[in-house]
Amino acid sequence: MDWLGELDAYLAWLSIGLLLAIMEMLIPGVYLIWLALAALATGALTYVLDLGVPFQIVNFVFLSLIIVYSARRMVRDNPIESTDPLLNNRMGRLVGQTATVTVAISDGDGRVRQGDSEWLARGPDMDSGARVRIIGFEGGTLLVEPLTRLEDKRDGAAEKSAPA
Repeated sequence: MDWLGELDAYLAWLSIGLLLAIMEMLIPGVYLIWLALAALATGALTYVLDLGVPFQIVNFVFLSLIIVYSARRMVRDNPIESTDPLLNNRMGRLVGQTATVTVAISDGDGRVRQGDSEWLARGPDMDSGARVRIIGFEGGTLLVEPLTRLEDKRDGAAEKSAPA
């Protein structure tokens, strides 16, 4: 790299690699780190083999492609599993929770309160104040069903099992 004057080529590549690594820490996205690794590897190879500028650039491009492709494949084959997969899915977190009907559900539509929020709801007709269980969601609307008490389920099972 004669155009850099007194700076050795391998030091320029190492500097570029470190700069890219620092930029990776400042800019989210996990894409500059692979270019930083390619620049650092190019700097190491330039130091060991004393490559000319065209070979350094070709080396950097090919190493970048190889490292990015390998990283994408590694992440695809070994995905990072979250300990809380519903972390950013507020509607998904509500499934299974109980709520109170605030606006009577008639013709399948109404409103429910869960926690400190009020939501559109869809389900069977129910009066205001009824307790419901959230069973799913469609868009911004919660799907609900009547909340049955354990005693109600036992009574229904006892009636079914009683001889006629």
